[in-house]
Formats: sequence, C-alpha cells, structure tokens
Amino acid sequence: MGDQINLSMEDYEICSKLKNMRFSGMAQELENLFSDPNADLLPFREKVSRLVDAEWELRYTKKLNRFIKKASLKYPSADLDDTIYDPERQLNGRMIEELAKCSWIEQGRNLMITGQTGSGKSYIANALCICALRQFKAVRYIRASHMIDELNKAETLGTYREYFAQVASYDLLAIDDFGLMQLDLNKCRNLFEVLESRDPHKSTMVISQFPVKSWYDLFQEHTYADACLTRLLNSAYRLEMNGKNMRNLKPINQ
Repeated sequence: MGDQINLSMEDYEICSKLKNMRFSGMAQELENLFSDPNADLLPFREKVSRLVDAEWELRYTKKLNRFIKKASLKYPSADLDDTIYDPERQLNGRMIEELAKCSWIEQGRNLMITGQTGSGKSYIANALCICALRQFKAVRYIRASHMIDELNKAETLGTYREYFAQVASYDLLAIDDFGLMQLDLNKCRNLFEVLESRDPHKSTMVISQFPVKSWYDLFQEHTYADACLTRLLNSAYRLEMNGKNMRNLKPINQ
C-alpha cells in the first residue's frame, strides 16, 4: 500500500478487508482515493467506476497471463505494430488486421504463414496467437519437431489418447518450423492423427519457410500427404511473408 501512512485506521481496515476478500485491485484503487486530497471533488459514480475498473483490469491481466503462459509462446510479448504496413515487408496489412479479430478461429478455419527466413513469420504468428488469447481462446504454440517428440513420448508412456484429447481442446494450434524434418511413415501418421482430432471444428496455424506448393514432397508417404494437406489447406487463409529480413534491423537507439 503505497501511501499507507496517510490512511486513517478505519480506511486501512476497509482496504484490508477488500484484500482479504481477494478484491486486491479494488483495494489498491480505494487506497489511492483515500490518499488523494481531491477525491471529494469526484462524483460518486466516477469513484465506483474507478474501483470496478481497477478490479476488472487486475483480474483480466492475471487471467490473460495464465493463458499466455499455457500457450508456450516463443514471443509472449509479440504485438502487431505499425511495421506490418512497412512497404519493404510486402505484407497485406488489411488482411492481418482482419486475422487479428479472430473470426477465422471462431469459424474453425486454418491459417498458413509462409515466407523467407528472417521475415518475421514466428513473431507475427505469436502476435496473432496473443490476439486470440486476449479473447480467452485456448491456444498452444509449438515447434513441429517438439510436437513430434511429444507424440513419441506419449506413445511410449501409453498416454496417446490423452495427448490427442488435449490437442483437440485447443481453439488454435500453431505449429511452427513445419518442414524442417523429414516426415517418415510414423511422423506422417502422428501428424495425421493430430489434424484428424481437430478437423473441421478447430483452427490450426502452420508456419513454414517452405512454400505451400512444396509441402507435398515433405511427406514420404503420399497417402498421408493427401490426407494431411486436405485437412490443412481446405478453406485455409494464406499469409505470405517474403519482404525484408527483420533480423538485420538495428535497434532504434542506434
């Protein structure tokens, strides 16, 4: 309590009761009002509004942070800033704005993000994941190789069905670095099972440095290639990122 020395015992007890009832945001804002010598000039409705807003904001932030932590994002602070309109990045800014509204997730549609290394694919993907998390949609971000390792582990431990049940529960599953490993028969089968558990009611985002037209050849078993790509690409949105290399940019302070 920042200005506790300015509070009367009665004011302090009121704030303490609010905290004990787990209304910490409201308690802090009430303390601010008690410590403000001009608080009596504020209308009653504004005071109540400030108390409620403070509690709502605190709870929203805590819940959002829990969702972000569970999503295992690579860039948990990613944001869609004005760089998406930079002509050198060659991005469709209006399309990204629409994707940020997350209606495509509510519709169960997929999103394919492809482009050159360093173009910022993973960052944009994480920023879109955060847009979904702000709406408290269940999101999981994972590298393709890590997902395959998890599947192999689940198969070994006999928790295969539990793993697919968990995968199926996500509103959005974002698979990054797709295509960096050879998809042998076992990996093809596992990937198919993941997609089958989600199709057609859940959204999947795939991020890859390989163009979509080359994905078929990544599968050693072409029967699985047809099955997987049909589920991924049917009515899917595509975002291509072939602009400037964002990794070569110097910090602004330089």
